[in-house]
Amino acid sequence: MRILIVEDDKQTAQFISKGLRQEGFAVDLASDGEDGLHLALTEPYDAAVIDIMLPKFDGLSLIDEMRRNGSEIPVIVLSAKSSIDDRIKGLQAGGDDYLVKPFAFSELVARIHALIRRATRAGEPTTLSVGDLKIDLARRKVFRQDIEIDLQPKEFALLEYLMRNAGRVVSKTMIMEHVWDYNFDPRTTVVESRVCRLRDKVDRQFGGNLIHTIRGVGYVLEERD
Repeated sequence: MRILIVEDDKQTAQFISKGLRQEGFAVDLASDGEDGLHLALTEPYDAAVIDIMLPKFDGLSLIDEMRRNGSEIPVIVLSAKSSIDDRIKGLQAGGDDYLVKPFAFSELVARIHALIRRATRAGEPTTLSVGDLKIDLARRKVFRQDIEIDLQPKEFALLEYLMRNAGRVVSKTMIMEHVWDYNFDPRTTVVESRVCRLRDKVDRQFGGNLIHTIRGVGYVLEERD
């Protein structure tokens, strides 16, 4: 899952981005409203965390412009302003949630997951399953045949993306856009190498392949006879 953070305070931005990367998210940072709007309208994000007080373009105007341009990226408004009026303004501008600074990082992560679940209309709120493979999103655990599989954060993010798109072919570009961040070099073979390592852990030791290569197109995760 790929997240856009628009925050001008460097310490806060680094705190959030470092924490989200450790949780397996791909993260892009913008330090002002102008850059934030450009990224929001040109890159495929799964959610955005936007501060209100920003240089060049304040957060509420940024969100309003996103909605005017048809962007449906779920947005958490981040602000030191805590009054009821401020919260209402944040939601009326097009924000989907509002979190007051200072905040608990675990609460921010939980709210991001909740927004993504609502946006993707996931039927099961905390788990994804394909055949005998299951992801517990709340506990960030993976099981196959009820055996727990140990995955690195990026492997977990890759598997989560494939399972959210189960039965649908996803290209290498789509994977890069949602699992890696803006600075990722598309010329590398890191996607192929991560998929290979994921297969070793999820498929090979269980005697049935769920991750399939569609030659020249990409990958699909599905159960086949």
